Amino acid sequence: MTIKEVRNLVKGGETHTVEFKRKATHPEKIVREMVAFANSDGGYVFIGVDDDGSIPGLKHPEDHVYVLEAAIDQLTQPKVEYKWEIVPLTDDLSVVSFFIPSSSKSPHFVLEKQDKYPRFVNGRRAKVPPPGKRAYVRADDKSVQASREMKEIIRRKKQGKNIKFNYGDKEKMLFDYLEKNGTITLDGFAELAKVSRYSASRTLILLVLANVLKIVPTEKGDLYQSVVSSQ
Repeated sequence: MTIKEVRNLVKGGETHTVEFKRKATHPEKIVREMVAFANSDGGYVFIGVDDDGSIPGLKHPEDHVYVLEAAIDQLTQPKVEYKWEIVPLTDDLSVVSFFIPSSSKSPHFVLEKQDKYPRFVNGRRAKVPPPGKRAYVRADDKSVQASREMKEIIRRKKQGKNIKFNYGDKEKMLFDYLEKNGTITLDGFAELAKVSRYSASRTLILLVLANVLKIVPTEKGDLYQSVVSSQ
């Protein structure tokens, strides 16, 4: 990759497939972006690029690569695949490019750092709980935590099985609603169909897997829309 290619990718700002950071000061946050790319359509993370898209570069790019590789090894499960490259900006400055492909092993998770727990209490070794983990997906130019529905959809899509569903009263109500309103939330569908949240979740997951609904993650929660209306 050349610096011209980097400029072309960042000039439009952060997108569904492009993220940039000035430095790798908070590697655990950058790992979230990488996991989100792996769980979505893949993308680039550039280190050495400011929020406004300007490119000041890095004096010691290898240090940032080292920090991020360690974070990926320690904090992603399954480990996210990636390729990194140091792109020269000037004789003294460079940009680091990490490319994360869409993964066949998703959903990937970010593990909670364990150093926030005390190792000893009253002179005795403390019982440290197993690390929590969270999955992330890309929502426009943001990385958001994946819902339970999204994680199941990602997991089951990888199985490649044909999905069938029954078109009953609640499905008819759903598609009539979507024809008029465009999108619906999980809670909105549960209220519309007068069913439990669990039952609404099962129905929406099945319809997404059957490729008649599309799930759209947002910062405020998932939206569902018909595949026909989204085309």
